Amino acid sequence: MKRSFFIRRFCFRNKMLFILLLVEIVSIGVAYPRICNTMNQPDSAYIFSYATSKNNNRNGLHFAWSLDRKNWHPIGPEYSYLRCDYGRWGAEKRMISPFLILAPDGLWHCVWSVNERDGVLAHATSSDLVHWRRQSYPIVIKDKNCLEPEISYDDQAKLFKINWLSVSADKDTLIYSSATKDFKSFAPTTPSLLTRNFNKRVCAIVSGMPEEGTIHKTSWETIDCLIKKSKLAAYENILKGENTKEDPERFAALKGVNASITIDATKSKPISDMLIGAFFEDINYAADGGLYAELIQNRDFEYALSDKEGQDPRWNSYYAWSLIGNGASFVVDTINPIHPNNPHYAILDIQKVGAGLVNTGFDGIAIKSGEGYNFSIFARMLSGKKGSLRVRLIGKKGEHYGEALIKSVSSTWKKYKATIIAKEDISDARLEIIPLSVGRIALDMISLFPKKTFHNRQNGLRADLAQAIADIHPRFVRFPGGCVAHGDGIGNIYRWKNTVGALESRKPQRNLWGYHQTVGLGYFEYFQFCEDIGATALPVIAAGVPCQNSATGGAGQQGGIPMCDMDSYVQDILDLIEYANGDKSTKWGKLRAQSGHPKPFNLKYIGIGNEDLITDIFEERFTLIFNTIKEKHPEITVIGTVGPTYEGTDYDEGWAIATKLKVPMVDEHYYQSPGWFIHNQDYYDKYDRSKSKVYLGEYAAHLPGRPNNLETALAEALYLTAVERNGDVVSMASYAPLLAKEKHTQWNPDLIYFNNTEVKPTVGYYVQQMYGCNAGNEYLSNQVVLSNNDESVRLRVGVSVVRDEKSSDIIIKLVNMLPVKVSTQLNLEGSASLMQSMAKRTVLTAESPSDKLVTPVSDSCDINNKIQLSPYSFTIIRLNTKKQ
Repeated sequence: MKRSFFIRRFCFRNKMLFILLLVEIVSIGVAYPRICNTMNQPDSAYIFSYATSKNNNRNGLHFAWSLDRKNWHPIGPEYSYLRCDYGRWGAEKRMISPFLILAPDGLWHCVWSVNERDGVLAHATSSDLVHWRRQSYPIVIKDKNCLEPEISYDDQAKLFKINWLSVSADKDTLIYSSATKDFKSFAPTTPSLLTRNFNKRVCAIVSGMPEEGTIHKTSWETIDCLIKKSKLAAYENILKGENTKEDPERFAALKGVNASITIDATKSKPISDMLIGAFFEDINYAADGGLYAELIQNRDFEYALSDKEGQDPRWNSYYAWSLIGNGASFVVDTINPIHPNNPHYAILDIQKVGAGLVNTGFDGIAIKSGEGYNFSIFARMLSGKKGSLRVRLIGKKGEHYGEALIKSVSSTWKKYKATIIAKEDISDARLEIIPLSVGRIALDMISLFPKKTFHNRQNGLRADLAQAIADIHPRFVRFPGGCVAHGDGIGNIYRWKNTVGALESRKPQRNLWGYHQTVGLGYFEYFQFCEDIGATALPVIAAGVPCQNSATGGAGQQGGIPMCDMDSYVQDILDLIEYANGDKSTKWGKLRAQSGHPKPFNLKYIGIGNEDLITDIFEERFTLIFNTIKEKHPEITVIGTVGPTYEGTDYDEGWAIATKLKVPMVDEHYYQSPGWFIHNQDYYDKYDRSKSKVYLGEYAAHLPGRPNNLETALAEALYLTAVERNGDVVSMASYAPLLAKEKHTQWNPDLIYFNNTEVKPTVGYYVQQMYGCNAGNEYLSNQVVLSNNDESVRLRVGVSVVRDEKSSDIIIKLVNMLPVKVSTQLNLEGSASLMQSMAKRTVLTAESPSDKLVTPVSDSCDINNKIQLSPYSFTIIRLNTKKQ
C-alpha cells in the first residue's frame, strides 16, 4: 500500500475509534503481513478462485478460503482482485470461468474466457494474488470461440499446456489444445484427445451459492494478505463515500475554527508555471456543433450509419437535409467528387423552380440581427443552363431572415461565396438553397459561418465558447483527446495529416463517442487557438495502439499497428513536429505557411498514448516512438501514459516503462468522489523527485447521479492546493471533460455546458479560472495551526501560497470545506517588501454545498485583520509586494 497510516485520517464519531484501531492493524498487515500473524493461525489452508455470473460476469476474480475444502469463507465477498479489461465499455470486459495455477517459478497464472464469440485466451500473472501484472489476450483459435480454458504445467517439456472448449454455431462442442512457454508465442492449435472435465475446475458452495473454479493449498500468509487487502479496500470505500450530506452529523459539535497561517517568504521552492491548462476532446459534441463555428450539419454529406453503430437508421449521407417544394428529387452520389477524401455529394434534379434543399443545422441555426454570416458552397451544373442559387435563412414556417444570391454556376466544380445579413435574433433558423433554373446540379461542402468568430479567424471557432476557455487562462491546451486520439480500432486512430489543408481535402471519420467528426477543427486550428490565447500546444498521438476500450478489430485493444508499418507511423509523428516547427523551406512547414501561418508554432510537448492497456504490444510501439523522438528531436518533451486511474496494473506497468526509458513526464488520470480527493491530499508528497514529472491530464470530482456543484468544485480546489504544493513534480493539470452540448452528452459532469445561444460555466469552471488567473512559479513555505486539530477538520482546510515572479504578487489560496466559518490570521515573515496591508480578495461560496449556480465575487481586505472564510468556500487573496 502507499501508506500504512492511511486510516488515521477518518474520525467523525467517537464510537468509530475502535473500528479505526482495527483498520490500523489491517492496513499495517497489508503492507507488512507478518506483523499480523499469530500463533493460533494455520500454516496453510485451501483457497478457491472463481468469478460470479453477477453483472454479466463483469465482477472479476474472487477468492474464498477453507480449512477442510467443505466450509468456504468468501473474501470480500464481492471484492475483485483482478478484472478483465477486454472489449468495450458496458456489457463487455467480462471474466468468464477463470482458471488458476501456481507455476514452479512461484508465479500464479490466471486464464479465462472473455465472451462467447472470440477465440481469445485472456491471461495475467501475480506473485501474491493481490498485485497482478499485464493482461494479454492472444488469439489461440480463429473463427471459433475459446470457452472454459484450463492450463497445466509440463515439468519435462517446460511448457504450459492449454485446453479449451469451442462450441460451433450448430452447438457441436470440441476440445482444442495448444502450448506455450511464455504466453507470447503458442504452438499450433490442434483438436485435443482429452474428454470433458479434463482438469481441476470444481464446484464449491460459497455463501450458499454453487460456484465453479479452482482449489489450491497455499500458505496462510497468502490468504491473510488477501483478507487484509479486501478489508482495507472496504475501508477506503468508506472514505471515498464521504460527502457533505453527512456533515451535520459529522461536525455537530463544531462551532467554529480559528486558523493561524504563517508564511515564510524566505523559504520557497520553484514550481511549474504551466500548472493549470485545458483539455479539449471532441466528446459531447464539443467540436462540430460546438467550439467549431460551422453552422451546417453534415455539410459534406459524409455521415454514415457506421458513425452511430446502428443506433439511428437515419444517420446517413442525407442526415439533416431535406427537400422543400415540389418538382424536385435529391440523391447522394460518389461518381465525380471534389476530392477522394470526401466522396459523397448531393445531386438536385429540379423540374420546377422553387424546390430546393434545407439544412436544420445542429438543433437549429442560431443567428443574431444585423450580423453577417459567410456562406460558401462547391457546385457544378450537370445539365441545363448556367443557373443561380438563392440562399436563405428561414424559420420553421418559412419566414425569411436573410438571403444571398450565387450567380452563374459553371459545369465544373467551383467554390462560391456570399454573405447573409440576419434580420432577426433566431435560435432555430434553417438554411434553404433554391436553384433558380431547371436542371441537375451537384452540391457539396455547404457551409455557413458567423463572420464574428474568435479572433475573426477564417474557418474559426465559436467566439463565446472559445472566450470561456481563454478566460481560464490555461497555460496549455491538450488536444484532440482523450479516447478520440487513439480511436476505436486501428483504422479509427486520429491521423493529424487528415485534418490539415483545404477543408475539402480533409478526411472525416467516425468519432469514437458515436457521431461524425468533419475535422474542420483540425491540427492547424488547434495550434492557432493555442497561439491566440497564449497557451502552449500539447497534441496527443496514439502510441501505435487503439483505445483500450475498442470494440473494433477482432481482439480490440490487444491489436496494434503492425510493426512493419510502424516506421511509417513514426515518420508521421516526425512530420507533425516539422509541420509545427519547420521553416517554410520544409515540406510540412510549407503546408503550414500555405494555410496562413508562415512562422513556426513552437511545439514543445507531445503526448504519446492515452489511458492505454499496458501490454507487450503497447510497450514495443511506445518504445520505438519515444526513442525516435528522443534521438531526432531532443528538444521535444514526450509525455507517456500510465493508464486510466491512480492505481492498478496499468498504472504500475506504465510507471515501470517510464522509469526504464527515463520518460520525462507521464500522464495520470483519475475521476473520483469528493471523499477521495479529501483523503488523498498527500498523494504526490511521496513521489520520487528523481523520476518522471507528472501531467495530471484528466481529473474531476464526481458525485453519483449528481451534477457538478459547489461540493465537487471545492473538493477539486482543496486537492489543487496539494497539487500546487507539489508543483515541483506535477508540471501540468487539466480538468476533463471540458465541453458538453446540452442534450448531446456522452459523459457527465463536464466543465462548461452550452447550447446554440448560451454558454453555461459550472462552479467547477470558476475553480479552474481562479487557479488559472492566480498561478505562480514559486511555492512559499507555510505553516497552518488550527484551533481544532481533529483529522476530519484538518483535511477540510486547504492552504497554498505561491509567488508570481512577473507581478511579484504573493497569492494565498484558502479552501474551507467545513460547514462552519474559519477565522484566519495571516502572519507573513521575510516579506520586508510588503508595503501595504490591503489585498484583492476573490471568494467562491454559497449557502449549500449542493448549489450549482455559484460565481466568484471580488473585493478588498486588510490582511492585518482576521479574514473570515465562509462555510464551504474557496478564497484567493492576492498581495502586491511592489512599493507603491
